[in-house]
Amino acid sequence: MEASEAKSKKTGTSRLCCLCNQRRPVLKRPKTLQQICKECFYEVFEEEIHQVIVKNHLFKSGERVAIGASGGKDSTVLAYVLSELNRRHSYGLDLFLLSIDEGITGYRDDSLETVKRNELQYGLPLQILSYKDLYGWTMDDIVKMIGLKNNCTFCGVFRRQALDRGAALLKVDKLVTGHNADDIAETVLLNILRGDIARLSRCTSITTGEDGPIPRCKPFKYTYEKEIVMYAYFKKLDYFSTECIYSPNAYRGFAREFIKDLERLRPKAILDIIKSGEDFRIATSTKMPEQGTCERCGYISSQKWCKACVLLDGLNRGLPKMGIGRARGGVNGDHKMEAKKPASAAKSLESKQCGSLDF
Repeated sequence: MEASEAKSKKTGTSRLCCLCNQRRPVLKRPKTLQQICKECFYEVFEEEIHQVIVKNHLFKSGERVAIGASGGKDSTVLAYVLSELNRRHSYGLDLFLLSIDEGITGYRDDSLETVKRNELQYGLPLQILSYKDLYGWTMDDIVKMIGLKNNCTFCGVFRRQALDRGAALLKVDKLVTGHNADDIAETVLLNILRGDIARLSRCTSITTGEDGPIPRCKPFKYTYEKEIVMYAYFKKLDYFSTECIYSPNAYRGFAREFIKDLERLRPKAILDIIKSGEDFRIATSTKMPEQGTCERCGYISSQKWCKACVLLDGLNRGLPKMGIGRARGGVNGDHKMEAKKPASAAKSLESKQCGSLDF
């Protein structure tokens, strides 16, 4: 009998979920290394997100909230979980899906089909905006002009503004994104490596843009990417899993690999990096950029022209690399000289403006 029990313990057949002690465990939580059953995993995963929402006062009853939806695992799980929590805890939110079509053939067109299915599955209204309509360019067009290096700069800047413009079009009070703990830890490292003090001071904030037209929230701030994947897998959620075809050489990828190596050695490292980012104190002597508005489109900017307008102007003038990098002259250095050009030139520039947030 004792030999049988010893053998059972050795093979692990007698183990039960460490939370309920009733069912067999099916996974080891990446965040805590607890061996738990599927049902308990669902419960703790959803409850942790609920607690983040409540403790940080992310929403108020009656608010209209847009969910940035790409069709990927993060945004799909966010849409599903937020819909469930909204019903379960009576948040009183009106939820919408907001997608951006960057114009990447063979990638975004396929992922948008997933988002359209999510619209029906979750019963959430969907709004899609495209780079082509907003800026007159697709990412396919931009890559043809600039190549695979630095294309993520264009996409990131355009996408951020496109989401804000879509949120304004939907007249929402908040915009939520699926940025998870891994993403935020990567961003902390990237901002340190780049010496970007302004972004470092705010990149760990769970809500940003509170001084702007539409605040952004990150309910997954403390949620591990691996757990999001597990949740989507066990729930059999419909999501698109292909990586962007233009991102293999992205600088962020190196930070991501480093974070994964740290996680393998010490899973808590991700949360520790986020905590370090939260505790950074910027010296009072450090000169921070002053927030203003773009003279051209009215978007938030610390320069006379916002980054999107600078990049777009470079594309339209056949000088796509003009706005890449920091303080290299370009439009923000010589835009006054541009203003002295004939009215016909100014009209040409305005024909493809980034656009105002006033719809």
